[in-house]
Amino acid sequence: MFKRLYHFRHSIVLKLTVTVGLTLLVSISVWAYFNIRSQKTKMMDNFIAGTNRLSATIKLGTHYSMMLNSRHEINEIIKNISKLKEIENIRIYNKSGEIKFSNRPAELDIATNIKAEACDICHRSKPPLDNLDISERTRIFYSPKGYRMLGIIDPIYNEPGCSADACHVHPKNKKILGALDVVISLKETDRAIFSIEKEMTILALFVFFITSAIIFLFVLKFVNEPIRKLIDGTRRIAGGNYSGKVEIDQDDEMGQLANAVNSMGQKIGEKQADLNAQRDEYQTLFENVPCLITVQDRNFRLLRYNHVFAKSFNPRPGDFCFHAYKGRSKKCPICPVEKTFEDGLSHFGEESGPDRDGTIAHWLFTTSPILNEKGEIVAAMEISLNITERKRLEEELTKSEIKYHAIFNNIPNPVFVLKQDTLFILDCNDSIKGVYGFDKDEIINTPFLNLFLEKERTSVEAKLRNSSVITQVKQLSKNGGIIFVNIRISPSEYPGEKVLLVTTSDITKRLEAEQLLIQASKMTTLGEMASGVAHELNQPLSVIKTASSFIIRKTNQNEKIEDQIMSTMVSKIDASVDRASKIINHMRLFARKSDMELEKVNVNEILKNAFEIFSQQLKLRDIEVIWDTEENLPEIKADPSRLEQVFINLLINARDAIEDLYPPGQDMKGDKIINLKTRSADGVVITEVCDTGIGMPETILDRIFEPFFTTKEVGKGTGLGLSISYGIIKDCGGNISVKSEPGKGACFIMQFPVAAE
Repeated sequence: MFKRLYHFRHSIVLKLTVTVGLTLLVSISVWAYFNIRSQKTKMMDNFIAGTNRLSATIKLGTHYSMMLNSRHEINEIIKNISKLKEIENIRIYNKSGEIKFSNRPAELDIATNIKAEACDICHRSKPPLDNLDISERTRIFYSPKGYRMLGIIDPIYNEPGCSADACHVHPKNKKILGALDVVISLKETDRAIFSIEKEMTILALFVFFITSAIIFLFVLKFVNEPIRKLIDGTRRIAGGNYSGKVEIDQDDEMGQLANAVNSMGQKIGEKQADLNAQRDEYQTLFENVPCLITVQDRNFRLLRYNHVFAKSFNPRPGDFCFHAYKGRSKKCPICPVEKTFEDGLSHFGEESGPDRDGTIAHWLFTTSPILNEKGEIVAAMEISLNITERKRLEEELTKSEIKYHAIFNNIPNPVFVLKQDTLFILDCNDSIKGVYGFDKDEIINTPFLNLFLEKERTSVEAKLRNSSVITQVKQLSKNGGIIFVNIRISPSEYPGEKVLLVTTSDITKRLEAEQLLIQASKMTTLGEMASGVAHELNQPLSVIKTASSFIIRKTNQNEKIEDQIMSTMVSKIDASVDRASKIINHMRLFARKSDMELEKVNVNEILKNAFEIFSQQLKLRDIEVIWDTEENLPEIKADPSRLEQVFINLLINARDAIEDLYPPGQDMKGDKIINLKTRSADGVVITEVCDTGIGMPETILDRIFEPFFTTKEVGKGTGLGLSISYGIIKDCGGNISVKSEPGKGACFIMQFPVAAE
């Protein structure tokens, strides 16, 4: 009981209720005091105003009778008015202070003391006051019976009717003729005021107790009870129970506080779980980390050690570090733990020495001090890692680096290591000297693009970054000469950054040999076309000969040649000369030795040029050529001269295949056909050269493009035509294939990628 009272005495409910109650009591008391005071003031003011009006009414009621000096009427008026319950006295005084009229006959003609309370209001000064406010004319005093009374003196002024009337004349200089004194009882008024005071006090006390009770219950319900729950909840959290919740079904601050406490408990529980997990994790790490961990005192005695150390050395309880590690009887000459105890700093480094079994071992160690709450060093932690195997691997790696460095420098092809972002040369092998003429120190840390022609550097840079192979590209040697190389690029890793590993192959001599073969093939082709070209030239020469003979004959006979005939003859000669010149220029350009230069060309135009230089041979052999070409064919990237050589080689092969199937003298004109087709589909331009010749068996189709392989008789072919054609088409980025059956002809199909815009 007393314990509960003690707790209640110190509870926030009592403190809050008492504080709010006292504040409310003071507030209500002040309000009641001023309210009662205001009510009393208003009632008295109203009572005084009513009494003043009554006095004025009496003056007005007796005015006429006074003018007539009718004393009887005046007495009757006063007598009748005094019958009112509240009226105590009604007196009319003359100037000398004598009572001339009164509701009490015994008071008539009694002279009062001029300094009496009623008269002193006006006579407290000389001359007497004649104009007073109602508050100055009012007096409150107690009756002999003990209740209060209110008296109002109302002066009776000298009016013109009083000073001029014949009945009783008053001098004009007299302002005041007398005074009306009305005394009213305040007994009922005081009783009403007391009743009001009592009611206001009771109301104030009622409001105080009701409000205090409501506040007490409210605080008890919505403050004390939630606080108790919050206290219980926080005690559970303090005791380690984080799963319980404070159940407060309120949406106010208490409910928010309960949610905050619940959230705090949940988060503390999560943090505690994390701490426990971290503690377990750190303990697990300490035990299972693949390093040797020991904690030693100043005497180098082992205080703690992890599982790896225990498994490796099997120390005895209280063993010394130097004995457990190395089987020594005293500490090592150089001890990092000793240094840590001396200067309080961490020390790390490597150490080599005999292990417990006598073999040389290598250790990587680090030490750190362990301090108490006073900052004093009480122990030292040492972490050691056996790096004997790593040392062995480093030695092997050093040998391997020496070996691979020797291989790198002795690779016969130049090898460059380029910085990926800038393409600067970071390293290269010794083979660059024989190919480019540079020493290594001359070319390292210079742009790799300096080895290319200036006009080609932009395109080459894009290929280096986006391609793995670049073929037949021009480069510059130290003396400014041009060499042709094939380049292979592969991304790689270099110490500290990403690089491109670039290998170049000098193909200059190979290309020169290929150029000689191509040129030889051209000469062979020109020899094949000789008869056709001669026939092609005979036609314009015949026209020139006929026209010139006609002109000479006419000139020798002195005959005039008509202008129209002369113009026709000259036009024919001019056109024939142009035709012969075109044929000769075409053959000269075809026979010219040139480098491979890719440009945008139209396959239809190249195919027509090849046919024009070869068409007469086909006509002489009654071979029909059927054209099936697509108009507005997309352009491709190729060397026009070399692509024309490919088409001529295919036309020659088609001619020979037809002649092998149809010997001379056999009239089978309708079956001697060469089909020339072009079309485009899916970004590819397709060209087909098909014949109705002897065809080829399937067994040799895989070898048809091999160098020096031929199906022709000895002396009729070199076996280089298709091989060279295959290489030219590949250089243009295209592909060539063949379909054939014996006795049904052959069809060569070429595909070229459409040139990009």
